[in-house]
Amino acid sequence: MADEKTIAIYDAKAADYARLVTMDTPDTSLQTFIDLIPAGGRVLDLGCGPAAASAHMRAAGLDPDPVDASQGMVDLANQTHDIGARLATFDDVDAEGAYAGVWANFSLLHAQRDALPRYLAALYRALESGGIIHVGMKTGEGAGRDGIDRFYTYVTVAELQGLLTDAGFVVIFTKEGREKGMAGTMDPFVIMRGRKHA
Repeated sequence: MADEKTIAIYDAKAADYARLVTMDTPDTSLQTFIDLIPAGGRVLDLGCGPAAASAHMRAAGLDPDPVDASQGMVDLANQTHDIGARLATFDDVDAEGAYAGVWANFSLLHAQRDALPRYLAALYRALESGGIIHVGMKTGEGAGRDGIDRFYTYVTVAELQGLLTDAGFVVIFTKEGREKGMAGTMDPFVIMRGRKHA
């Protein structure tokens, strides 16, 4: 189940979040992901927010499918980019072999821990053979709410690697770092990419 408080915050702060994440060019993580996807490849942008990443993917010749559980984010994405963003939760992912890539950049961190294996299994099924998943999560232990009341599930690097491996992925890249988010705190994170078996 999607966390209603978290969705309400994104509805209310869609424009603020867009200012935080919108860049003129893709950052290194997004550009590397784009480079791994075949030309014209369909990409599920899961938790797309204002769809800035999807806009960069489209400009690079990919075919993004941006979805978000926040109507405010979906509306802003379509007003800004005319990109066909649609309302959907993690539970709505039911495609099979439909995508060359999944971009889940700091979206699955809002899921309950016990749901993560189910969601990653669904994303594995949604990918074509050899497809790429990108996952960004905040690192730590437990779960809780940040300073603006968004719900987070924190993972260790080893835990995320185990979750991806258990879902069937081969982990091909891991990066750790720290960055400031919308709540204003400097938080540690991990980015991991996995590949579906060919």
